[in-house]
Amino acid sequence: MLVYEYMQNKSLHSFIFDETKSKLLDWQNRFDILLGIARGLLYLHHDSRLRIIHRDLKASNILLDGEMVPKISDFGMARIFRGDQLEARTKRVVGTYGYMSPEYAVDGHFSVKSDVFSFGVVVLEIISGKKNRGFRHSDHELNLLGHAWRLWNEDKCMELVDDSIHNSASAQDIIRCIHVGLLCVQKSFEQRPTMSSVLLMLSSEVVVLPNPQVPGFYIERDPINNNSSDIEKQLCLSDDATITTLLEGR
Repeated sequence: MLVYEYMQNKSLHSFIFDETKSKLLDWQNRFDILLGIARGLLYLHHDSRLRIIHRDLKASNILLDGEMVPKISDFGMARIFRGDQLEARTKRVVGTYGYMSPEYAVDGHFSVKSDVFSFGVVVLEIISGKKNRGFRHSDHELNLLGHAWRLWNEDKCMELVDDSIHNSASAQDIIRCIHVGLLCVQKSFEQRPTMSSVLLMLSSEVVVLPNPQVPGFYIERDPINNNSSDIEKQLCLSDDATITTLLEGR
């Protein structure tokens, strides 16, 4: 039996991806939720007695209480690191495609930077109100990460923003958060910031942010086959699909 604190507002997923509920979250609400998630991960990675890697951070695993304070939930796939351990490798990959870091999904390699990648995806989803998995755009066949990267390079970041928060925040604040989100989803885990750095970048306007590079899983689907590759079909069965075994090539 699992006993949880009662969370009146259910999950972040139920808010940001719902047309009606998402309008109840202005920019300040969303930013406070981002900070709360970042603080939670920082505690797991650095302040807890044992270093904990969540391995399945996603919008549906962020619960919201009556004051919209976020709590990270579902630690069934979490791994505890002891002593000076900083990374590990597994043959059983667990988590949700769309939030998994490239090195984890492909090689089973995970560390605190795997959670950082997942956090970056959540950041971009909170800002855009769109899911990374199943994202569609009329102008291209990119996923949400690719779309955000394309807008960043074209200096059109505000086109990523959910319409319901356009008038509740300054463009500068939102663009800074998009910048941080892109830094978190870098293809190379070595280029991703730690959660302590993420919190500093989100909380301070004077910290100079490095330029982001191409994100991991920068996917462009085949418009002719409508992303019909056999491998991608296996990896993208549903938005919340969780895998427990590393898929082997034929």
